[in-house]
Amino acid sequence: MLVLALLLVGGCVAVIGVVVDKVSKESSRTVRITYAAAGNTQDVDITYSTWRDGNQEVNQDNDARLPWTKEIHTKGFLKGGALVVTLGPDGGTATCSVTVDDARPITATASGAFASAVCKGF
Repeated sequence: MLVLALLLVGGCVAVIGVVVDKVSKESSRTVRITYAAAGNTQDVDITYSTWRDGNQEVNQDNDARLPWTKEIHTKGFLKGGALVVTLGPDGGTATCSVTVDDARPITATASGAFASAVCKGF
């Protein structure tokens, strides 16, 4: 019985060690995030956020011209954020796109006056 308990405890310690190692590696890994917006309108408001070293950073570009891109590098356990492209009173269509490293981009499209395309979950 004692041997079984020691094996169980040893197994739990090993699993915890593997998890801690993976979390440590992921939190120190640098990723490239590319934000992009395109469409058939101009003067859109663009807001993008990113987690950097455990702190959320939010930036805004008002009256931006399309196409628009921004590339950043970040690290930390939390890396994702959001990209929001908001059209003005003249409407039109705009698409947001967020790519992390070389992964498949996350995209969304909005049409109409004051509509917003929101890309999140990366």
